[in-house]
Amino acid sequence: MKKFLTLMLLGSSAVTAPVMSQDDNKRNDIRYNLNESGSHYVKFTFTNQVWLRLNDNNPGTTVLSDAESNTFDIGLRRTRMQLFGQLTDRIFFYTQFGMNNFNKVSAFPGYNTAGTPSQRKIAAFFHDAVGEYEVQRKGNSFIRFGGGLTIVSGFSRFSQPSIGTIMTMDVPVFAQATVDQTDQFSRKLTVYSRGQIGKLNYRIGIADPFPVETSGSTPAALNQNSVFAQRKHGKQFQGLFIYNIFDTEDNTTPGYMTGTYLGKRKVLNVEAGITSQKNAMWRKEAVDTLYSNMTLWSVAAYLDMPVNAEKATAVSAYLGYFGTDYGKGYLRYNGIMNPATGTTQPIAGVGGTQGNAYPMFGTGNVIYAQAGYKLKDGLLGNQGTLMPYASLQRGDYDRLQDAAHIFNLGVNWLMKGHNGKLSLNYEDRPVYRNASVANELEKNGRRGSWTLQYQISI
Repeated sequence: MKKFLTLMLLGSSAVTAPVMSQDDNKRNDIRYNLNESGSHYVKFTFTNQVWLRLNDNNPGTTVLSDAESNTFDIGLRRTRMQLFGQLTDRIFFYTQFGMNNFNKVSAFPGYNTAGTPSQRKIAAFFHDAVGEYEVQRKGNSFIRFGGGLTIVSGFSRFSQPSIGTIMTMDVPVFAQATVDQTDQFSRKLTVYSRGQIGKLNYRIGIADPFPVETSGSTPAALNQNSVFAQRKHGKQFQGLFIYNIFDTEDNTTPGYMTGTYLGKRKVLNVEAGITSQKNAMWRKEAVDTLYSNMTLWSVAAYLDMPVNAEKATAVSAYLGYFGTDYGKGYLRYNGIMNPATGTTQPIAGVGGTQGNAYPMFGTGNVIYAQAGYKLKDGLLGNQGTLMPYASLQRGDYDRLQDAAHIFNLGVNWLMKGHNGKLSLNYEDRPVYRNASVANELEKNGRRGSWTLQYQISI
C-alpha cells in the first residue's frame, strides 16, 4: 500500500509539475513527459467560455411561448477538454471531449430535438478521436497520415479553428459549412494526410458524412429548394493548401488553426481550399427529383505578426472569398446559442428564424474580413492589455434580394493572453421577410446584440 501511494504521488507531481511545453505559447502546462527530452509526452487542456448576452430579437420571436422583443441570457458557448500526445517519434493521438451552446432553452422540446422530449442534462460528447502516424520528417518539414473523428477540413482556415485562440469573440460559423447537418459539430469520420513541405502546408482528406436524418432534427421536406439528400450517400473530398511566406505555423494538433498568435510569430499566408461531395443535395422540380453536387471553395490571406518588439504590439488580419454552392435555392438560418424557441412571423421556405438567427448558409458567395490590433503589454499594469477588433461578413445568396451584412466590433481584455480573457462584442445583423417575388427574401431592418464572454483556458 505504501509503495502504491508513493507511485501515485510521484505520478501526480509529474503531471502537474511546471514543464515548459513546445507549443507557440512557450508556457507551463499540464503535461506528463514520457522521455527525458520531453519530445514524447501526454498533455491535458481545458477551455470554458461563459456568455452573458443582451439580444434584440428578430420580429415575432417567442421564448417558451411568450412574445419577447429582447432577451438576456447566460450560457456556456463552449466547454472542452483535450487529451493528446506524442507517444513515439512517429505516433500521435488527439482527443477532445465537451459540449457547446448550453443555455436555458438549449434542451427545450421542439427546439433542438424536433419535438422529442428531452432534458437539460445535455450529454457532452467526443468532438475528436484521432490517431496519426508520421511517415517522414526533415527539419520543419513532415508528412503525416491519420484517421478518425476529426475537424480536418478543406474549405478554409476557419472551417477548423482553434477556439481557444480566437481573436474575434466567435468564429465565422458560415465557414463550418455543414455544421450539425452531415457532421458532428463540424467533425466527420475522415482519413487524411497533413504536412509541411518547405513553405507549403497542406491537408487532404476523404470524409464519410453522417446521414442528415441523424442530425437530431426532422430533415427538410423535399421541395423546390435544395436540401441535404437522403439518398445516394457519397464520400466527401477535402483539400486545403497554405503557402507560408514568413514563419510556418504551429502544426501540433490535426486541423485546428490558431486565431491569433498575439505577436509571438511573424505569419503571412495565402491559402486555397475546396470541399466537394457528389449528389450531396436534392430538390423537387415538378414530379422529378434532381440531385446536385455540393462544392465549397475559398481563397484567402492571413496576417499575424508583431509591430513593435519592445512594446509587444501586434496586428492580426484576414480576408477571404468563399464560393458556396449547395445547389439551387439552398438557404439556412442559424443563430449561435439561440436564446429563443419560436416565432409568430415565420418566413416561407426557411426555418429557425427567431431570436438572433440570420441567413448564415446559402448558395452564392461570401466575403469575410477581420482585423485587430494588440496594444502594448502592461497597458493595464499587471492586469494585462487590450486588443480591439472588427469583422465584416457579406453573404450574397441567391434567394436574398439584398446581401446579408453582419458587422462585429469588440475588444479583448487579455488578462493572461488567451488563458484568461474577457471579450465585449457588439454584433449588428440583418432581418428579412418574405418578398413579393416568390421564394425570395427582402430586408426588413436590422437587429443587434451585446455579448460579454469570459474565457479561461489552461
